[in-house]
Amino acid sequence: MIRALVQTAPIDLGATLATVEGVGVGAVASFSGFVREDDGVSQLSLEHYPGMTEAVLHDLAQDAATRWQLNAVTVVHRVGPMAPGERIVLVATAAPHRHAALEACSFLIDRLKTDAPFWKRERRGDGDRWVEARHGDAGAADRWR
Repeated sequence: MIRALVQTAPIDLGATLATVEGVGVGAVASFSGFVREDDGVSQLSLEHYPGMTEAVLHDLAQDAATRWQLNAVTVVHRVGPMAPGERIVLVATAAPHRHAALEACSFLIDRLKTDAPFWKRERRGDGDRWVEARHGDAGAADRWR
């Protein structure tokens, strides 16, 4: 089972993990990313390229499922405005054993940071600004190529 979703609604952690856990495997690994409450950010807005974004997320999930022979992969990513503390992304992987689930989850979040077509804009007290990629993101993604 592969699911790749882009949505404006909050991510339902319990329901999403229950779906992944429902495939009857030995291990589930997950990663949740949140809007950081640092540096005076009052809002984070994500924009994306509809159609292309979902396709990239699905392709990454399929790649992970093939590399690690996963039973389930779910990637849910939010777009639109979000407040500090809100969940932006959830990646969940299910496999017969923990190593595959953990490795695949790490692979997906590293590759999402560089491959998925999202654009981030932060709102601060002094105005809005576009967010550049972090220095270490490319290196983390490159280890999987």
